[in-house]
Amino acid sequence: MADLQKIEQHLTSRSYVDGYAPSSADVEVYEQLKGNAPDAKAYPHAARWFRHIASYAAEHSSLPAGTNLFAASSSTAAPAEKAAPAAEEEDDDDIDLFGDDDEDDAEAERIKAERVAKYTEAKEAKKAEKLAAGKTLEVAKSVVTLQVKPWDDETDLVEMEKEVRAIEKDGLLWGASKLVPVGYGIRMLQINLVIEDAKISLDELQEEIAEIEDYVQSSDVAAMQKL
Repeated sequence: MADLQKIEQHLTSRSYVDGYAPSSADVEVYEQLKGNAPDAKAYPHAARWFRHIASYAAEHSSLPAGTNLFAASSSTAAPAEKAAPAAEEEDDDDIDLFGDDDEDDAEAERIKAERVAKYTEAKEAKKAEKLAAGKTLEVAKSVVTLQVKPWDDETDLVEMEKEVRAIEKDGLLWGASKLVPVGYGIRMLQINLVIEDAKISLDELQEEIAEIEDYVQSSDVAAMQKL
């Protein structure tokens, strides 16, 4: 039987076992649970996922292929995999399928920090030039389009948008929004906002949105333009 603790940990930040839509991987894990729904108090994310995949019962055979990250190792492996050397099997057992991509994240953060530093340096230099010339400084603003993704097709998108718009900050103005289809009956919230660059950090704003964990799976910046 599948390890519920690992499944719960995996689904804490994801909607499905593999990818962004139901697949054969979800069906395999669902069947490993042998029809026993996870306890909603002990495994809330796994329980939500179980109910969602159960709703696809009639469509299981038509779902796209996916990789079952919780598949049993040697006993259910394909013949070609069984023929692999024992040493190679031991190496596979050491792979942490749920580990963080620390190296990739660290490199991405380093590049981002360098870009931010260069932008800040150039902005400060331009500000100093304007002050020296006795010019009035303009307030730098940006128009941003955010995509806020729900957990699944059962998420109340109306309530999710209310929670997002409830975030109020000096230098933040929410604008128009619409629901954009993602697939398999799932839609996400696409919302525009205007921010004062000196007052609002998009990273911090996205962290606050992520705290609306009953409705929000994640958010992405779809577009950004300086005013």
